[in-house]
Amino acid sequence: MGALAACHRGGLRPAIVPVDPPPGMETPRSAPLPDAVSALAARGLMVPVDGVKPGDFSDTFLASRGDRNHNAIDIMAPRGTKVVVADSGTVWKVRSNNLGGLTVYVLDHEERFVYYYAHLDGYRRGLKEGERVAQGAVIGYVGSTGNAPEHIPHLHFQVLIYRCNGRWWDGDPINPHQFLARPGKALRE
Repeated sequence: MGALAACHRGGLRPAIVPVDPPPGMETPRSAPLPDAVSALAARGLMVPVDGVKPGDFSDTFLASRGDRNHNAIDIMAPRGTKVVVADSGTVWKVRSNNLGGLTVYVLDHEERFVYYYAHLDGYRRGLKEGERVAQGAVIGYVGSTGNAPEHIPHLHFQVLIYRCNGRWWDGDPINPHQFLARPGKALRE
């Protein structure tokens, strides 16, 4: 997508975070800024799995993952269930890696938050970086790619405060569980 036109158009200040540690060490995180929490609450996020309602899944944000916290939520669903956009924005990155498997990063229109969708079984046909997507748009399908157990298909969903530095993977995580206010409902493809 290149350089972003206006970072944090809504006036949100980026969080102050210590200098990145050496490779392999978890980045120390500061608490989310109150204005970030208020901004996220105002978004009316949709559960990013079609047919799943708020309260249908556990809060796994602080769950242990070895020597670190999960910093995301896992939403269990049958393989192939539609994964939908929780908040309108722009598809920033469509990637594959060893941990998340098939992944999609969406930047909200105000450039405050990055939404990370991982372990997808596949992408929606024609999905591309730079595409504007509405809340409820299908971006992929629940799976177990990456380091997810093959027999436990789920969506790994993470919300990060965007730091305005072009590093889509490196924002401060915010627990999305309490902000998922709307049931997942796919728009017609």
